[in-house]
Amino acid sequence: MKKTDELYSGKAKTIYHTEDPNLLIMDFRDSLTAFDGEKKSEVPKKGYYNAQISKKLFELLEEKGIKTHYREMVAGNEMLVDTVSIILVEVIVRNIATGSMTRKYPFEEGTVLDEPVIVMDYKDDSRHDPMLNEDIAIALGLATREELAGIRQTALKINEILKAYLDERGLLLPDFKLEFGRRGTEVVLGDEISCDTCRLWDKETGDSLDKDVFRFDKGDLAAAYREVARRIVPEIFD
Repeated sequence: MKKTDELYSGKAKTIYHTEDPNLLIMDFRDSLTAFDGEKKSEVPKKGYYNAQISKKLFELLEEKGIKTHYREMVAGNEMLVDTVSIILVEVIVRNIATGSMTRKYPFEEGTVLDEPVIVMDYKDDSRHDPMLNEDIAIALGLATREELAGIRQTALKINEILKAYLDERGLLLPDFKLEFGRRGTEVVLGDEISCDTCRLWDKETGDSLDKDVFRFDKGDLAAAYREVARRIVPEIFD
């Protein structure tokens, strides 16, 4: 499958049409942004590591019964995916209090939550992705009540799968972002699952191994992403 004309270019990925209108190619770039695009950089092999991590985690979720847009890899950093209509709701699953959760609410940094917290934001950079409740999402026509309930249930199932998988590889999952889209009449997981969309902490040291390294100048981002890839997709280093 070959890419044709460009459909969309975002902060870190470019989406291309293919000869099949039902399939797209998602190109993971080395671009990096933070704080609504105010901070930018390029990091060698960042796109490759994210693509390979996403591939492995999509395959894991598919094996566990989660429907995704993933088909196959067509190059090291290019993923063939189903064409979906993205639902403009970002779903954040939180297991440990950190980031905006401790800035906005009286949680202590690093508090392990008794139950996962699901937060839904309106996917709109111009409005800085404001938080949604179910009624606002429905009023905006973003999704139906049934779709939102299904998304929540699926997000919690994904959380349990990923937490267990990453724990075995010495990684904690404080929080992560998911996006969903419609493939015909069904809602499936879209976008990516990578160091760009997950907070990942080393289980022993608590060190960040995700985009926070770039956000807050915590060290070598390429080394952090490479370490996560080494634990999740060691085969790419053979």
